[in-house]
This record gives sequence, structure tokens and C-alpha cells, in this order.
Amino acid sequence: MLGKLARQHDPNVLVGFDHADDAGVYQIAPDQGLVQTVDFFTPIVDDPYTFGQIAATNSLSDVYAMGGKPLTALALVCFPDKADLEILERILAGGLSKMIEAGCTVIGGHSIRDEETKFGYSVTGLIHPQKIHANQGAQAGDALILTKAIGTGVISTAIKKEQARPEWIEAAITSMTTLNKQAAEIVTAHVGADALVRPVERSSTAPSPGAVHAMTDITGFGLIGHLREMLLASNVSATISAGAIPVLKGALECIKQGHIPGGLKNNRDFAECMVEYDSDISEELRTILYDPQTAGGLLIAAAGGEQLLSKLQAAAIPATQIGQISNKTRPLIKVTK
Repeated sequence: MLGKLARQHDPNVLVGFDHADDAGVYQIAPDQGLVQTVDFFTPIVDDPYTFGQIAATNSLSDVYAMGGKPLTALALVCFPDKADLEILERILAGGLSKMIEAGCTVIGGHSIRDEETKFGYSVTGLIHPQKIHANQGAQAGDALILTKAIGTGVISTAIKKEQARPEWIEAAITSMTTLNKQAAEIVTAHVGADALVRPVERSSTAPSPGAVHAMTDITGFGLIGHLREMLLASNVSATISAGAIPVLKGALECIKQGHIPGGLKNNRDFAECMVEYDSDISEELRTILYDPQTAGGLLIAAAGGEQLLSKLQAAAIPATQIGQISNKTRPLIKVTK
């Protein structure tokens, strides 16, 4: 649909929606740009405060995925006319707690009456125009690193059906309320100055061992969906190891029990045509690859990924190398055991 819209031509737009990037970037000075994103959704847990925390963590994530620093936020609220306002107060308080943790100031927002509660934020951050982590630029030989386990979608569906075990809920909530702030800061500190340039301006020389060529976060389109966007934007392919992909406790059991969200089915219908599996990969592992995530982890394409992986793990971030980038082939994505 976006491809049918009239194109705006503004030289200050450094990142638009051409490659399905996580956030937009608009240059306002030679050494400064604004990174902007917006996200809101319906409750996925019962506790209002926790829902607010998850919504804020999710909204902030796209700024971190671009390598930016969140600066300000505007709250977006849809709330039933006759509902208890104490619930809304708890949602707002939960969101604010994560914004304070991120050092991002909530400066206002907008609310409407709606039959269904929805909550989130529009977030604006700062970024250096030459230090943007786009999802474009991954190169053959790069390691693929994922910083969080997947499975929040199927566990959230089990929660709605009152079929989720307490330990599953705890693991999912911990993941969904953990900011990508520390992981993004480690990535930014790890790379050299030559590695942090926009893909269109990179030289043809060999990358430095610390080069991070592309980065995104795993959210609504699932691991395969967001990896697909990175690969298409970069004109490369990837092989991922299903056994190396971290999965939240209980997620595969949720799939076995049939707790499959509609978004997962949509993701699979859309993207599976580009995926080839080894024959011995279970149906549960195939399914989890398309699970829509809320406040998911960062997916990083980096040269010399071992050093970056060690730094992330040393900071107690559950990062894992899940695969490798290769030259463009068919299928786009190979999933091995």
C-alpha cells in the first residue's frame, strides 16, 4: 500500500519507509538527526502496570535499533468511557517507569474514548547522521546475533486463554520489560568510526573486525519477517540454525497446545515461501520462527561477531549467534538444525 503513495523528496530524510526500517531519521544539523517512531497496542497481560511497562519498552525499542538515544515521548491512549480510571493511572505509571529508566522525558500525549484499551508512545530520539544502524547493509560473512529469546506471541496468546503457567508468564514479562538500551549501547561502543556509516556511503574496502553492518529489532513480523526485511534491503541471503535460536520457556509447549496468534499465521503465510528447512526440523521450531514479538531483541549483522557476542554476554545479555549472512541465493533463508 505504501508503494502506491506519492513520494516526497526531501534531502534531509536519511531513513524513510523504503526498506521497512524500524524508525525514520531526519537530519536537522550536520552532526545531528531526529529518529522517530510510534507504536501502541492492546493489553497482552492482565496487570495494568506491567502492560504499561511493556508498551513503553516496545515503543522505545525502534530508537535503540537504529542506534539512537531516546529523548522525548508522547503517550497515545485509547480507553473505555466507563472503565475504572485507576486502571489507566496504573498503565501510565508503568509506562513512565520505563521512560524514566530510558532517560526519555514524557512531554504530553493524546487520549480518545474507545471500547478497547490501547496504549503506547510516539518516541523521538537523537542520532548522528553518520552513525545510523539501518537494516540495510548486511554483508556476506557477517554473523547474525540475536539478543533476546523469542516466543512472547504464543505465550501471550496462552495468557489470554488462561492456559499459561506462571513460570512461562514470568519469563515472557521479564523479556518484554527489558529495554534494549544496554545492548544498543554495547553495539555502539563496540564498533569503530569507519563501521558506523550509512550503507550508501560505505567504501568498498574490507570492513574492520568490529563492523556492525545492519541492525533491526524483532517485533510484529517475527524473526523470519524481520530477517527477510534485512536480507532484501541488503541484497544478501542467510542461513540460520534452529537449534541455536533462544526460545522462551514454555513457548514450544504453547505451540503444541495450539496457542497460535493470528499474527503468526499471517507472518508464516507471507514469508515462508522464501524459507527452506532441513527435513529434521520439528514443526514447533518451524512455527516459532514466525511468532510476532512484543519488545523483542536486537538482530545484528556484524563482521567478527565473536568479540561483540562476548561483550554482550559479559553484560548478562542473553545474546546468541543464530546464523550467518551469505551471498544472495534462492531460497532467501535456509534453516538448518
